[in-house]
Amino acid sequence: MLPPLRELTPDSSGVGFFVCTQKEVRPGRNGEFLSLSLQDSTGRVVARVFDDVERLKSEFEAGEFVKVKARANLYNDRLQLIVENIRRVHPEQDRKDGFREEDCVIASARPLEEMWSELQGRIGRVGNTHIRQLLEKIVCANEVKLRVWPAAQTLHHAYRAGFLEHVLQMAAVGEKLAEAYRANGDVLLAGVLLHDIGKLQELDYDLATSYSREGRLLGHIMLGSALVRDAAATIEGFPPLLLAEIQHLVLSHHGCLEYGSPVTPMTVEAFILSFVDDLDAKINMVRQAIRDDAGSGEFTGYHTRLERVLWKGAKSV
Repeated sequence: MLPPLRELTPDSSGVGFFVCTQKEVRPGRNGEFLSLSLQDSTGRVVARVFDDVERLKSEFEAGEFVKVKARANLYNDRLQLIVENIRRVHPEQDRKDGFREEDCVIASARPLEEMWSELQGRIGRVGNTHIRQLLEKIVCANEVKLRVWPAAQTLHHAYRAGFLEHVLQMAAVGEKLAEAYRANGDVLLAGVLLHDIGKLQELDYDLATSYSREGRLLGHIMLGSALVRDAAATIEGFPPLLLAEIQHLVLSHHGCLEYGSPVTPMTVEAFILSFVDDLDAKINMVRQAIRDDAGSGEFTGYHTRLERVLWKGAKSV
């Protein structure tokens, strides 16, 4: 059997069960090949199918559990799998060979009910009645998705319940910064919990994450601002100025126009939100890159998003 992806080495080979999260047919020097992304509960790996492509490309689709026979190798100092055979999982048959759904799905390391309890507690402590009602209404209406949604397709917290993990870590940091900079803690918490709420519509998520039609056409920032506006309209007497302040947090949280925000931060709370969002996303990417790097050197391979290599001596953090 192939080992868990986190334990994969260049001489690994055998059979394993994964979720195929991406599948593309690409042209190569010797004809078409399949470029895949496979995941188990410990990580992700790039995989390639070079032989028997015409037959194998119809044996499975992205978003399905797959049974894979493959061998590992190093390409540009990164581990990948060369697939010899692949097909969609037949659950009843494959369970006899060790297939379990939970072994194939990456999820937050934090227990879900612990996170949900923390979310409810933070909302319950909001002093502003209108903000508390807004958060309660949106969370209640989106509970099913909030319990499982990733925070992104690939960049950061891109796993089951990653959205919830991300906003709760931001809330913990934001609470301290609001106190340190004398910011409005209730407004900032609203921004933290709602800044990415549009991703519940932007992303489709089951076992793999993809973009919805609305997500591609409008993006999560516009979708989120509209969701907040519509929810506030159902709360009697919701102050228009407060709504504008919260929508500003949603619309400006990417920090600058070049990164997709239609406006830039113009309040203390908006500046804090933008910086905390970026910080938590980057720390998550750093830890994931260090954890997943399979090279034997002191540093990771070059991280294209962070534009640097990372020192693996930081694993203790």
